[in-house]
Amino acid sequence: MGITSCLLIGLFIINELGYDRFNKNADRIVRITMQFGEGGKQKFAETGTKAGPQLKRTFPQVESFVRMIFDDPVVKNGDRMYDEKHFLYADSAFFKIFSFRLLRGDPKTALDAPNKVVLTETIAHRYFGNVNPIGKSISVNGHVTPKSYEVTGIVADAPENSQIKYDFIASFMSMDASKHEEWCTANYITYLLLHKPDQLPGFQQQLNTYMRGVSKNELKMPSNGPLLYNLEPLLWVHLHSQLDGLEPNGSATMVYILGIIALLILVIACINYTNLATVQSGAKSTEIGIRKVLGAQKSQLFGQFIGESFLLTIFALVLAVVLALVFLPYFNQLTGKELAFSTLLKPLPILSLILLCVAIAFTSGGYPAFVLSNAKLINILKSGLKLTSSGGLFRKALIVFQFTVSICLIIATIIVVQQLSYVRHKDLGYDKDHVIVVSTDSYVHSKYEAIKAGIAQMPGVLSVTGANAMPTFVAWGDNLSADNGHGKINLNITCLPSDLGLIKTLNMKLIAGTDFNDDEFKLMDTTNKWKNFRYSCILNETAAKDLGWTPQQAVDKTVDKGAPGTVVGVIKDFHFSSLHQPIGPMMLFLDTSFTNYYMIKVAGDKIPATLQALQTFWKDRVPTMPFDYRFLDDNYNSLYQTEQKTATVFSTFSTLAILLACLGLFALSAFTTMQRTKEIGIRKVLGANVAGIVGLIAKDFLKLTFIAVLIASPLAWYFMNHWLQDFAYRININAWVFIVAGGTAILVAFITVSFQSIKAALANPVESLRSE
Repeated sequence: MGITSCLLIGLFIINELGYDRFNKNADRIVRITMQFGEGGKQKFAETGTKAGPQLKRTFPQVESFVRMIFDDPVVKNGDRMYDEKHFLYADSAFFKIFSFRLLRGDPKTALDAPNKVVLTETIAHRYFGNVNPIGKSISVNGHVTPKSYEVTGIVADAPENSQIKYDFIASFMSMDASKHEEWCTANYITYLLLHKPDQLPGFQQQLNTYMRGVSKNELKMPSNGPLLYNLEPLLWVHLHSQLDGLEPNGSATMVYILGIIALLILVIACINYTNLATVQSGAKSTEIGIRKVLGAQKSQLFGQFIGESFLLTIFALVLAVVLALVFLPYFNQLTGKELAFSTLLKPLPILSLILLCVAIAFTSGGYPAFVLSNAKLINILKSGLKLTSSGGLFRKALIVFQFTVSICLIIATIIVVQQLSYVRHKDLGYDKDHVIVVSTDSYVHSKYEAIKAGIAQMPGVLSVTGANAMPTFVAWGDNLSADNGHGKINLNITCLPSDLGLIKTLNMKLIAGTDFNDDEFKLMDTTNKWKNFRYSCILNETAAKDLGWTPQQAVDKTVDKGAPGTVVGVIKDFHFSSLHQPIGPMMLFLDTSFTNYYMIKVAGDKIPATLQALQTFWKDRVPTMPFDYRFLDDNYNSLYQTEQKTATVFSTFSTLAILLACLGLFALSAFTTMQRTKEIGIRKVLGANVAGIVGLIAKDFLKLTFIAVLIASPLAWYFMNHWLQDFAYRININAWVFIVAGGTAILVAFITVSFQSIKAALANPVESLRSE
């Protein structure tokens, strides 16, 4: 079981540590992230469209760049129509920078013009069957206008351990955003390819100096709040960056903890073998005595017993490989990954397994072999092989170690479960329950109000609104300026274009001013070259504070993000990204032209009927896309899928480690009880009761467990407090966690030992004394 656990967790760790290493240029690829201010209070994984091309033009260290963004359009070919979630737009250098295998097509020209698209093998078969799709077209019905895209290539499916997972890769030039270069409209993930990997440190310093100049001279930003870019090495992003990119990041801390758990499980199993092999050595006293009389040397005896350990380990390794193959599909379900056992058949893992086998054999069998081979012949012949007090001290230390590990794991499991429960149930500043989210396309946009009105009239629908993004993760970054009476302030802000009723549908808290109303649409006058255009917006508390206003002062103030706008209200801060990040400034502005989603609040007791009615309505009114819905709370939970899956793996193997420790204690207590059979018989004859005998045997083990509690508590606090630092919003570690964990360990130890103690105490003393 110990080696099986190591193999499975090892596959997981290899997968995590191997993220993006398949890229031949991995050591030369860096991701650009954006921050505002020298202290970096506001940080974004996304950048504007100008970052990549401008840095290539300015710095000789940059060989190439690629900008990327995901979309979820409806793709159609004949009668085959699907709502796609992994439609990636990327610059033409995509295949130059990354090592994704293009099976058909020319990597230099596949994305070099508008309306070109590359499909994966899986997607090509879905839309074209066995027909060669190169040169054929698909219809992409996005949120603005439908377009016809020419298929210019077939790419292999992305590796499982890649940050970039796609079904379609379309040319970035197909987007209107490619026609304009902006610093601050942060919606795009940007990667650079450097000429040499060792250029990064010097380039970062030059980039900081350059961006301070851009902020001052071009963006007119204050000197204490410049726009800065940070360069993150590709291989560093997945496990170490605090900013999610195209998918949620992993956690280096959790990977290391799981690695430690795997080793500790194996160490616990080795300790069990060491303890049992040592205490049972008395059964070999006759054999050892005869071998010594016949002239056996210490080295020969040591070789024999360490050889037994090697043989046992080899059998265990073979059985572990079989078990790992059997359990791998279930482990993949547990982790949400597609781990392949073939990973372990490479030279380095095979060598590691051989070294592991040797290490286990010596670790578990070394001490018993040493004890048995060094026994003195005269003592064996006189009274058999007896265990010394120093050996007993060593076994006690091993028991303390086992339970220290177990208690640490109990504490860690409780804290992980607490934190994830806190994340799921935290007040986000809006109500995510019973909200159905449905994507829109260009056809829906053309009939937006009519479709919205039809949905609102359905039984079970409480309210309906629209927005550019779901509130669980808003990526639109923009630059906002305002005069607060003490001078002009520039602020990078996250924006959410939204419709009427968003605050009502999501039950947000308005703390000053009013919600949007119909009359404010009339202010958005685009005639006369937008000279009379004025939009309405609602700030969150943080944005109002950063602009130097109280919520009440912010109402009716003028702000500017390329066009003047009026602040009509201020809402209570709500979480619009992962809880790993603190809440930053946010602005809702009234505009339905950017709407990507309907959000429909439904009665909790009428969800099935409402969904059925929505599906019928959608099929009748929207012929251009299927009815593909999701629930807002599911979308929120997906932000923490990495933590959820890792926590499940963590708790599963923690339980296994605790079980193995208890099995070792059970066996050791059974042997101890057997050794004291005569003593127990005499005590019973002299009047001892069952409780007294159980307490006599259990107290020594309970003392060791209590010592383990004292050692484990500060260790667990240190490591789990470090893990919690990854979350901007986290629980406090309470004392009751350590009390529960310690009490559980002591109770489990007592039950484990008591089983054998009670059995011995209930035995007939006449039988034990007669045999003794």
